[in-house]
Amino acid sequence: MQEPVPGAPANDPIVFGPSGRVLLAVAKVLAIVGGLLFVGLVAMSIVSIVGRKLFSAPVPGDVELLQMIAAAASAAFFAYCHLNHGDVKVDFFTAAALPWVNHLLDAFGSLLVGLVGAVLTWRVYVGAIGTRQDGETSAILDIPVWWAQIAMAPGFAMLALAGFYMATRHAQEALHREEARR
Repeated sequence: MQEPVPGAPANDPIVFGPSGRVLLAVAKVLAIVGGLLFVGLVAMSIVSIVGRKLFSAPVPGDVELLQMIAAAASAAFFAYCHLNHGDVKVDFFTAAALPWVNHLLDAFGSLLVGLVGAVLTWRVYVGAIGTRQDGETSAILDIPVWWAQIAMAPGFAMLALAGFYMATRHAQEALHREEARR
């Protein structure tokens, strides 16, 4: 069974195969985890603000936690967004183009997304290893900074996989559309 990509235009769907459905499911779980992390950050911020204003007792290190957790949570959304065509697109010049041309352009864009995701994964990993070797910790809570950095890697790795998958699907669709046009 094949499913259309959620968020794709109804008149021109990209169909996910079995590996695409697995990728979408993993990306969705990662995005839900990112959302739950943000909900936790909001709760912590409310407790800290109320504690600071009413009892002069904020949550110690609340800003450190916010920065570290928000970075990882943000990275968790990118793959799901890309798989759902949630990226910002400016199709002013291509709106009237043939569908195979749009798929070819989308394949190129997705390839770039995959490459950026791969580079970000690599650099975040290298940065985390370097920070771990340096023994850098947060100022107030003494949390190793590399924990927050390495927590971003799965989100960026999923973004790379999503970009490469969508590049392949759009390229296949462009070829299919061009062959059908002939």
